Amino acid sequence: MSTTEAPTHEPVRIGIVSISDRASAGTYEDKGLPALQDWLTRALKNPITFDARLIPDEQAGISAALIELVNAGCSLVLTTGGTGPALRDVTPEATLAVSHKEMPGFGEQMRQISLAFVPTAILSRQVAVIRDQSLIVNLPGQPKAIAETLEGLKNADGSQKVNGIFAAVPYCIDLIGGPYLETHDEVCKGFRPKSAVRPVR
Repeated sequence: MSTTEAPTHEPVRIGIVSISDRASAGTYEDKGLPALQDWLTRALKNPITFDARLIPDEQAGISAALIELVNAGCSLVLTTGGTGPALRDVTPEATLAVSHKEMPGFGEQMRQISLAFVPTAILSRQVAVIRDQSLIVNLPGQPKAIAETLEGLKNADGSQKVNGIFAAVPYCIDLIGGPYLETHDEVCKGFRPKSAVRPVR
């Protein structure tokens, strides 16, 4: 009797960082880490090990946390919070300080998506960079905005109207030597050129 084996998916380690003075001090409930973990668990078929950090808006501390997560083997590091124009918002500066390559398309697309909802999207300063073999992306601070920028905008019939940024993440991680990420298409369909698509194992 033959048994059909379920396809195996490469494990991935993902760093998630919530940056907030109030939440890290315990005066405000952090909603960023649960939102990131929930969305990634729904979007990816891969087994995920999360490495989570809740830290204040301090540039040196943010940079140190990002370096630590990259060194720990996180192929993807997502941050939430600290990307506006306020004096304490220093996440983009901390991210650029540890960058080996900038990936400006991510920030451009996030602002484009957010502009469909609020005109103040032009005040957001999210950046994305590559450090070693890790992709680091700054996301907005609100759970709803996190999901919107990752997934993009859908039409009433469920078809994709504007691509979310996560559609490009699996192929980007391929190109920098990370694990092969596979998505649940109903949440977010990852895009790869045909030459980069692996057959189901």
